[in-house]
This record gives sequence, C-alpha cells and structure tokens, in this order.
Amino acid sequence: MTTMKDILNRMLNHEELSREEMKQILVGITRSEYPNEQITALLTALQMRGITVDELLGFRDGILETGVPVPLDCDRYIDVVGTGGDRKNTFNISTTSCFVIAGAGYKVAKHGNFAATSTSGASNVIAQHGVRFTDDIDKLNRSINECGIVYLHAQLFAKAMKFVGPIRKALQFPTCFNLLGPIVNPSQPQCQLLGVANLDQMRLYSNVYQKIGIDYAIVNSIDGYDEISLTGDFKVTTNDYERIFKPADLGFDLAKPEELVAGATEDEAARIFDAVLANTCLPAQKNIVLANAAFGIQVLERGQKPIEECIEIARESIDSGRALATFKKFVEFNS
Repeated sequence: MTTMKDILNRMLNHEELSREEMKQILVGITRSEYPNEQITALLTALQMRGITVDELLGFRDGILETGVPVPLDCDRYIDVVGTGGDRKNTFNISTTSCFVIAGAGYKVAKHGNFAATSTSGASNVIAQHGVRFTDDIDKLNRSINECGIVYLHAQLFAKAMKFVGPIRKALQFPTCFNLLGPIVNPSQPQCQLLGVANLDQMRLYSNVYQKIGIDYAIVNSIDGYDEISLTGDFKVTTNDYERIFKPADLGFDLAKPEELVAGATEDEAARIFDAVLANTCLPAQKNIVLANAAFGIQVLERGQKPIEECIEIARESIDSGRALATFKKFVEFNS
C-alpha cells in the first residue's frame, strides 16, 4: 500500500497522482488513516502546483463512494451551481434560476450548502422559507416528480467533508475541496450549468465534464463573477461551442454591480429571491436570472434550441407565475 510519506515525496518531485490513488487517499482520510499534518501538507502542495483533472476526479470518486447516493427516478434533470468564492456577495442567482427552470416544466436536482463567503448560500435561502432538509430517498424522489425540483443539502450526503472541515478552516486559503462542490451532487445529474470565477477553472471543469460524460454549460463573467452577471461580457463553454457574449447580444441591458448584491442579511437576500420569482424585482435582477436559466434550459435541450428561444421559455416561467407557483409547491411539500 502506498503510504502518505511516499505520496508527499512524489508531490515534492512535482509528480502527478493517478485518479485511483486520489480516490484511495480520500477513502483513507474518512477512515482517519492520516494525521492532520500530512493532509495539510498534501492540500497545500496540490494548491501550489494546481490540481490535475484526474486528481480532482479521484477525490470526486472517493466522496461519492463514501457518501450517501441519491438515485432519482427521473431520466433527465439539471443542477445549476457556482464554484463560489468570487467574493461578490450576489443574491441567490443559481437557486432562483433553478425554480425558473422547474417552472418551465424541466426537472432540477439542486445541490447546495450554507454560504461560505457571501450573505446567503442556497441552503440559507431555502431554509429561510421553512424547508427542512432530508436524506429520505423516497421523499426526495417525490419532490422532483411532484414539484419538478429537489434540493440536496450537501452536508447530509458528502460524509467525507466533515473529516477535512477543521483543516480547511485552519488553512484559510481555498483548497481543491472548494472545487469539488459542483461535481459531487449525490444524484449525479446528466446535465449541469456551472458558474466559475475564472477561465482557468473553466478549462479544468470542461475537461472534467468531458471525462464524466455529461451535458454541460460553464459560464464566467469576464469581470470575475461566477455566473452570468450582465455587468459586462461573459464567456460560455458547452459540449458544442465556446463563445463570448455581450449582454446586448441577448437583448439585455448592462447591469450595475450594485443591482446584484444580496444585501447584508439573509432576510434581505430572501426578499430579492422572492421578488424575482414574484416578478416584482429590479429589471436587472430578472434579466440576470433569465440569462442564467436560459443557458440551463439550452443544456437540457441538448443544445437543440437557440439561446433566444431558451430566454423566452425562462421569461414565460416568471411572467406566467409558474416559477413562483413551483416554489410555493416545493416549500409546502418540503416543510
């Protein structure tokens, strides 16, 4: 068996680790086989060198193997998620987009957690409305089939994360575990819309998704948002194309950064979330959600619908009241 001493020596020699080796390390971490100092050294070395696609996939394999799987009785659904850490404190754009997509008649399995760097994460805004998180597979299946959407609170499923929690907190810099959130949805969706904070991450995840073999769109706003912010140009990479868009290309006005802010409290963030679904928000807030939801819809449609049509599908979801009705039904079912 490879020891952590051997692994760390290889890291010092700038060698790359295999997918299987990384998986076994992760499993070893969950069995408390390594002292914290060695895990700290490994995470620091990976961060300094930059993690490879196979190394990231190995950690993903380990998290899924040691976690709680969620087999969903549903043939095609999407997760919409951001890597986080862009320090922009935006309102819950991904989560709002999920309910717009579900309101348009598609299926969504949203994987999320409490906020790390912003006022309100997906789990914060969902819990604010009285939803109780569950790992009851039967109830989760009923939620996606009856409401069109299911919410998977990460802490109930990724059991490995608690073993590295204290180390990540002590390190005070991002580690490869920050990259894992978007790819460890325990239901393993066939479709994903991912927002990343920079183009290096876009390349990394693009290679990861190709190896996993799913339909995806990865978005990045050139001014550093990990979603389509409409504050300037943004880049989109999918299975089929790579393109830089201007907001005007999609018929949207330029948004101001202050129009995206979540506010200082969870209550303020929840109010913006509610206002978008109720169609009483600022025009910029609605447009941002429409843009993100539209690229998610395009992924679900296997790239067969032009983005303009996908925007109109998303708009109809809000304007008809179906997005809000979907959310209300979801809250009622899951409270």
